[in-house]
Amino acid sequence: MMLKNYLLIDDKNLARFDELYRDYKRMYEDPDNCSPKFIIRTPVKLSSTVRERVEDPIAMLKAELDILRSHIEIGDDRVPSVRVQFGTAQVAAAFGCRMHVFENSLPAAGNHVVKSIEDIYKLRKPALDSGWYGKLKEFTEIFKENLPPGVHIQHPDIQSPFNNAYMIRGNDIFLDFYDDADAVGYLLDVVTDYMIELVPYLKNMISDDREWFFDWGAMWKGAARISNCSLHMISPEFYTKHILPRDKKLLKAIGGGRIHYCGTSDKVMDQMFKIDDLAGFDYDANHHNLWDICDKIPKNITLLQWGDPPEAQQSTVERLLKGDWPKKRNIIIEAQAGSIEEGRELLKRLRASVPD
Repeated sequence: MMLKNYLLIDDKNLARFDELYRDYKRMYEDPDNCSPKFIIRTPVKLSSTVRERVEDPIAMLKAELDILRSHIEIGDDRVPSVRVQFGTAQVAAAFGCRMHVFENSLPAAGNHVVKSIEDIYKLRKPALDSGWYGKLKEFTEIFKENLPPGVHIQHPDIQSPFNNAYMIRGNDIFLDFYDDADAVGYLLDVVTDYMIELVPYLKNMISDDREWFFDWGAMWKGAARISNCSLHMISPEFYTKHILPRDKKLLKAIGGGRIHYCGTSDKVMDQMFKIDDLAGFDYDANHHNLWDICDKIPKNITLLQWGDPPEAQQSTVERLLKGDWPKKRNIIIEAQAGSIEEGRELLKRLRASVPD
């Protein structure tokens, strides 16, 4: 099954997307004179399971295009992009972790390959095509052969130095901080150095653009997203001492990027906001307030707020609909609607609520 004609984007939408790309660039380059963006998610019934998609690149691409189609019909600010969805453990798999494939959830690490502190020091950087990265390249090539005109490929999920170190070592890493902090540092350095080499390798697979990348339906300054989901299991002090230097090193080396943080600590976020090469940041509305964050985040960092479950966004959306907007303009808001029609109406109301 060939998919080049499966989702046809007409000239009107192609022109709209060209302007949308310029708008996303303004969010970083001219944050005082940009406009907030809205990504409206609606239920999409897919014809394949995650397991089937992980085994079949055409099935995966079809599902990605089905999700994209709903956004085009709504007319929101999601950029036309798709991702090879292999889950969070791709770097860990390169280091030797087994990838566990679920029926209807994305693959995850099935084991931890470093069993002792002594084994940490035996760890070396793997080849760039280790683990599932050979398969990722195969899927990416098939995606590129079948992409409808105007559709781009999002950057693969690479997680972060600490998320990957945690998957490689497992829960013992939390004791390692006390038993042998130098070993944790060695593990983090090996992972960070591998990621620094990995990002341009992956970037070359998907794009010729070295300044911008597609991720989570938006366009971002830099090269990649790092995901710091596991930080809620360590203290802000441990983050500042052990993890922050590696996050800084990684983002600087790859030419900047953004951070995903689904934790609860304002102190951790405050440290992240000091990273010079941070251009974008997203967080969970369950744990943080949009207006509070807008008051302290640097002006040039584009902010994305989402909620899990999506209902967590409701109070924010209701407040925005009343015209109560923060002064910050480079904001992306995810919202949920029950149907395409409801999504169009919500998008119309949100756009009308933005102050001039």
